[in-house]
Amino acid sequence: MSSNFHLSIVSHAAAIALGIVATTAYLTVYPTNPQSLAAYISAICAKSFRSASAGEAPYLAENVSAMTKMMIDMGIRPSGDVDADFVAMMVPHHQGAIEMARAELRYGRNKPLRRMAQEIIVTQLQEITAMRLSLGQALPPFVPSPDQIPESKFDNATLVKEQ
Repeated sequence: MSSNFHLSIVSHAAAIALGIVATTAYLTVYPTNPQSLAAYISAICAKSFRSASAGEAPYLAENVSAMTKMMIDMGIRPSGDVDADFVAMMVPHHQGAIEMARAELRYGRNKPLRRMAQEIIVTQLQEITAMRLSLGQALPPFVPSPDQIPESKFDNATLVKEQ
């Protein structure tokens, strides 16, 4: 075996061992207080975000909610069809990115990042559509994003001024 291959095996084994130790330590400390995955993710994020300003709290709360929903929805029961399972896990993953991008649009002020968030929404929706269509799945009904401005409310001159 090559040294790179051997090093790869050793590093993977070390990562697995570390995961087992961390899980065992967690279950040892909290054996009588089982948590849902949502509570566990929220607790991890809440601990990390304690130093955030009060003004950033709504943004962070939306992100924690999006990440928690994403992780829960990605926890599928294997169907025996790798392609269907891939799509079943990737759709919530992409939807999580969409929700995080929407939070950036609601709270962020950096114009290049806001444009990037808009692009993320468009591309992730396109990829969700492509994945579902590739399996012959029906698409959900169109629902406008809550961040969209109704066209009848403003004319193009108003929209240009706002950007």
